[in-house]
Order: sequence, then structure tokens, then C-alpha cells
Amino acid sequence: MEGTLSAAARAELAAADPAMAALIERIGEIDLQTRLRRRSEERPADAYGALLRAIVGQQLSTKAARTIHRRVCELFGGKTPSPRQLLEASEEELRAAGLSGRKVSYLRDLASHVLSGELELDRLGELADEEVVEEIVAVRGLGRWTAEMFLIFHLERPDVLSGGDLGIRKAVQIEYGLAELPPPRRVLEIGEAWRPQRSLASLYLWESLANVPAG
Repeated sequence: MEGTLSAAARAELAAADPAMAALIERIGEIDLQTRLRRRSEERPADAYGALLRAIVGQQLSTKAARTIHRRVCELFGGKTPSPRQLLEASEEELRAAGLSGRKVSYLRDLASHVLSGELELDRLGELADEEVVEEIVAVRGLGRWTAEMFLIFHLERPDVLSGGDLGIRKAVQIEYGLAELPPPRRVLEIGEAWRPQRSLASLYLWESLANVPAG
């Protein structure tokens, strides 16, 4: 059944936009659920852990982010620290693990929002996409891009497009033959045709960058 759903989603996306149809033809089958699970396996399965990992990884390479996240967890017995543990840990300990002072403050703000109930993680799955974004960006250090990645890869929402994602913008420029890198608003305008499969379109656009011939 899952394969049938994926095939139907690809067919719908291809029928909506000739450029996307050509991209799908070139790259071939992408199973949305399989890709989402693979991405999720690389990150904490719970919402709190995923957001904590997102803060740790900001502006770092994948390798550096993985290393620092591991060091932070090692401070707490190899597990993601609970919000209370994070607030009780000294800044010196956290910075020794590789976190900047700013990221320490962001992690503590996340922990405070969770403990106070301002951020009800268990409710996020019940909210509309834009409501989830609003909840997440209320935490210092978590912006719209992080919220959109959370929607796609953690909540597995099918119709999310991050217009500000640099990779998506670059892929749109290439696939649509644009002279310049399109601004986020232009990406969202082009992406209107992809509804309600914009998450799948995003995966194809990201994948296309790995298949761009060397100059």
C-alpha cells in the first residue's frame, strides 16, 4: 500500500509541473516514507531531542554537529539531557562539550519552554503546519527553517516547502533555468503548483543537487 501511495504522489507531482516531471523522470523513484525514516534514524526520535539536536547543529558541518551532540549527551550518561538536567548543568560543562555560549542560552530557553508548558511537544502533531511553526520559533535560536525541517522530517507532513532553504533555491534556479538565485518568495510562488506534494518536491530538489554534473 505504501508503494502505491508513493507512486500516486509522484504521478500527481509530475502532472502538476513539466519541470518537476522532467526531474522525476531523470532521478527516478524516491519513496518519501523511506527517505523520511532514513533521515529520522540519524536524529533523536522524540520531538524535544530533535529540536535540541537542531540547535546543537546550527552553522556546523554534519560531522562537527554529530561530534558535539555526542559530547553533550556523554555529559548525561550518553542520553539526551532532560530539560531539567540541561538547566541544572553549568555553562562551563556545556561549553567544554563544544557548545558556544549562545547555543547554551538557546538550549536553556528550549528547556524552559518545555518545562513551563509554553511549548507542548506532545501537542505539535495535532496542530496545523503554520501553528507548529509559530510554536517552535517562539524558542530563541529556533527559526522558521528549523521548524520547516521539523515538519518534514519529524512530523512527516506531506506539503511543506522551505522557500528559504539554500539548497532548494539553488535547485530551483537550475531546474527552471533562472539567471539568478531565486528569492524565497519566488520559490514559494513556483512551488504552489506542487501542492499537496511539496515535501516530496523538496526531496527531489535536494536530490537533484547530488546529480548536477561537475562544471
